[in-house]
Amino acid sequence: MAKKKAKKKTAKKAAPKDVLVVASKVKAYVKSKGMMSSSDAVTALNDAVYAALDAAIERTQANKRSTVKPQDL
Repeated sequence: MAKKKAKKKTAKKAAPKDVLVVASKVKAYVKSKGMMSSSDAVTALNDAVYAALDAAIERTQANKRSTVKPQDL
């Protein structure tokens, strides 16, 4: 009988998040203020946008609405 190969258990990686911010616009804005941006600044900003939207969605749901409004942000 042939031996079966043992399957390696691998941790599932979270699906990458879509980019919600325009990197070139962010970098241009930072540069217009006389500053430089690091290579991972856009990723951090994108994560902050996701966190803000998640909080706004929770607030919207708590108020029994389905429309995210400015006051939720």
